[in-house]
Formats: sequence, structure tokens, C-alpha cells
Amino acid sequence: MLTDRQLLILQVIIEDFIHSAQPVGSRSLSKKDEITFSSATIRNEMSDLEEMGFIEKTHTSSGRIPSEKGYRYYVDHLLSPQAPKKNEMKLLKSVFVERIYELEKIVQKSAKILSELTNYTAIVLGPKVNEHKLKKIQIIPLSAETAIAIIITDTGHVENRMISLPPSFDINEIEKMVNILNARLVDVPLVDLKDKIYKEVAVLLSRHIQNYGSMVSVLADTLTDTNPEKIFFGGKTNMLRQPEFHDIAKVSTLLSMIEQEQGFYDLITQNPSGIHVRIGRENQNTVLDDCSLITATYSIGQEQVGTLAILGPTRMEYSRVISLLSFFSKDLTALMTKLYQK
Repeated sequence: MLTDRQLLILQVIIEDFIHSAQPVGSRSLSKKDEITFSSATIRNEMSDLEEMGFIEKTHTSSGRIPSEKGYRYYVDHLLSPQAPKKNEMKLLKSVFVERIYELEKIVQKSAKILSELTNYTAIVLGPKVNEHKLKKIQIIPLSAETAIAIIITDTGHVENRMISLPPSFDINEIEKMVNILNARLVDVPLVDLKDKIYKEVAVLLSRHIQNYGSMVSVLADTLTDTNPEKIFFGGKTNMLRQPEFHDIAKVSTLLSMIEQEQGFYDLITQNPSGIHVRIGRENQNTVLDDCSLITATYSIGQEQVGTLAILGPTRMEYSRVISLLSFFSKDLTALMTKLYQK
């Protein structure tokens, strides 16, 4: 159990290091207004904090820096909420005042704004596309062998898919086929399209389209081959600005992980609802040993549909980032619920 004096010293060390990125010594602590103890007392308390694993020495300085254990204690017990500033709130709310109604554009802009506000890397996981409902499909022939299918969902999500047309299919019948598809499949969840095509649409096509059989499996595969969730990044290279990532080898492995995306997708989807903080090795990936990942979920109504995340160094402005994510996730939930709740 830490004493009040140790708690204060630990908090000041962590907050000083977060802002300066420099190891903190007893001499600099003694100059802080909130620290009223003697230098000898400060040194003794720092020694005890180090022995308990809350702070640690560096190889290049006599000062101390927070350990993972120290950061975890700080986040869990010492953090003071920091309300977003007026200019930050204005920028966050710009997502909602521009009347963007396409979900994908909302998510993309969210990632961009969060990265600009924090100077860290923002990651936004969009809602599961296969849970969207089909609003409209268009099929445009490009040649006798190929066509492009344009799939539009109820959330404004648009995907273009290339189709290989079977040799036996008459491209002059595409318009008739599209009319049948739109008549039968509008408002059907994407995840249910394949079943609906084989059970209902195939019967109608058999009555109105010659050589329909070759197109049924093509349509079923085309309309259901959706990415379950899309992941968007903002400020991919922001970590280069952090002194912890001036090492070329370290930053290249991190940027490689960002470019591949799957690792972050797996990390983010594991987190529970609400605000969640992973520090250093808690991320269970050696590439992220010097990083912290803060996530916040957003919903449509009561249904959790996506995640906002900020990736930064373990020396992250936890209070500010948590407050920004909390504020933004609530507003994003309100907007999503208003636009898309049925």
C-alpha cells in the first residue's frame, strides 16, 4: 500500500515524464510547487518506489522513469479526468455538423480528426458490413466477359465488385436480372443474401432469364463476399515524432504492422465495451512493448458496432486521450443511432 506522499511523488514523476520525455530526478522534483518535502525525503521515497517496481532507472541518466507497473497504477488510481478544450470539442463536433451520411466517410473523418488532436496514431474499426442491409445493386457490363457490380447498403457503404460473366449468359438480359435482384433483395442483410438468392431469386431468374443457372452462383459469391469490418487509420506516421521511436529498426517494425492492419484488427476486436487501456506488454505483441493502446467502443442504439483507438507511446497523455475518446464515442454513438437505428 502506497502512502499519500508516495502517491503524490509517483503522480508527479509520471506526469512530468509524459510531458518532458526526460528522466525525473529528486532535484527537479524538489522544485515542484506541489512537492514540499526535503530532497533527502524525496530520494528515500523514490528509492522505495523503485524497489516496489513503480519507477525504474535508465542507462543514460541518474533520473527515474515510470515502469509499466507505474503507468498501470497511474491509469487505474491517480488519473484525473481532463475535459476537452473548446477548440478540441469544436474539431470533434465537425464530424457531426457537416451532414455526412455515409458511414464510411464518418469513420474515415473520425480517424483523421483523432490523429490530428492527439498527435498519435488513430485507428477506427467500422461497423460490420455484412450486417448492413442491401439498398440497391447495379451491374454494368464492361465487355462480353466482364461486368462491375455496384453494391450500396442502407448505411451508404458502397463496394464495387468485378464479375466474370459465364459464356452462356446473354449480357442483354442484365437489366432484367438487376430489376429482379432489387425487387427481391432490398432490405435483406448482406449476411443473408446467399441464402435468399438460392431459395427465392433463382426461381424467379429461371422464369425470366435464359441460361440463368450459370449466373446464380456468380451472383451469390459476388454479393456475399464482403469484408466483415473495415479498419481506418489516421496519422500512421505520427509515432515517428515521438523520441521513443527514433530507432529505425523499432519504428520500421511498427509501421509494417500498421500497414498490414490485421494485427491491430485482432487487438482491437478483443477489447470489451467502454474505455479500455493496454500498456506495453499488455498488448501481447513485442512490436508494441513500448506502446499503449486506448480503445473506446461506439454503438447504434444498444448494439456495440465499432471501436475507436489511439496508439501512442507508453508515455502517453492518458488523461487527455481517454477524455477525448470518451467524449467522441458518445457523440458518435448518438449520430449513428440517429442515422441508422431502425
